[in-house]
Amino acid sequence: MEKSAKIYVAGHRGMVGSAIVRKLVAEGYNNIITRSSKELDLRNQDAVTGFFAAEKPDYVFLAAAKVGGIVANNTYRADFIYENLAIQNNIIHNSYVNEVKKLMFLGSSCIYPKMAPQPLKEEYLLTGLLEETNEPYAIAKIAGIKMCDAYRAQYGCNFISVMPTNLYGYNDNYHPQNSHVLPAMIRRFYEAKEAKKDEVVIWGTGSPKREFLFADDLAEACFFLMENYNEPAPINVGIGTDVTIKELAYLVKDIIGFEGEISFDTTKPDGTPRKLMDVEKLHSFGWKHTVELPEGIKLAFQDFLSKEEEIKKDKAVA
Repeated sequence: MEKSAKIYVAGHRGMVGSAIVRKLVAEGYNNIITRSSKELDLRNQDAVTGFFAAEKPDYVFLAAAKVGGIVANNTYRADFIYENLAIQNNIIHNSYVNEVKKLMFLGSSCIYPKMAPQPLKEEYLLTGLLEETNEPYAIAKIAGIKMCDAYRAQYGCNFISVMPTNLYGYNDNYHPQNSHVLPAMIRRFYEAKEAKKDEVVIWGTGSPKREFLFADDLAEACFFLMENYNEPAPINVGIGTDVTIKELAYLVKDIIGFEGEISFDTTKPDGTPRKLMDVEKLHSFGWKHTVELPEGIKLAFQDFLSKEEEIKKDKAVA
């Protein structure tokens, strides 16, 4: 990407989009276009068409999406498929119409079949049934991948798809009901420490394994792939190793300094046993993560502390 290029980051206020903006600024790009959801409703076809016609971006990072945890995904099934399809359709089609040089579509590891072999290789896409609870969201993301490939095949557009593993980091969501496992643990152990509790209870047996990538590492990978990856089909972004939920709980406990016990409520569900990404394709291009999990959790915890007042308001509302 030439330094004078106009770069549109859709979803710049989210954890991924904000990390991409930080990376672009650090690399010396100063012609970055952003719009908040209040300024531009990406679900609105006319609004997005007008925006692209006026701004004419050279490059697009499509990090905007309606996202949520298992409860939100399962409860608002229609919203998750409709809103994500609308956002993708509008941005990808208008990128073609306005001759965007390159677009990057960000997906999710949930696109892969529920019972796919581990680790998850890119070619496992559409080889089996999806996890039922987030099927509408996953189908929208699969449609985005296939849309990028279709515009490449029919019109020669350089549209690529990136599939990140579980993410955490700066600007994460610590909401008590809607957050993912790692930010939820950071909040729970911190509040237990502050309240001088004797115990923190974790759902399930603690045996499921999960892979975690620091969001700023994802931004580094996105920048690298925007420069070096020009192929159809998705490419996984992860670290290639995972930890059990039990190991994660003890790691977070130590970093936060909670001195009580951890217990596991085995009456609660474990979820998918494992979701490890195969990152051989990514490594073959020459990129590897740099932030290891203990360091990343420390950075995320500092970010959590900086937002503590805001987070307490969430608790009051919840």
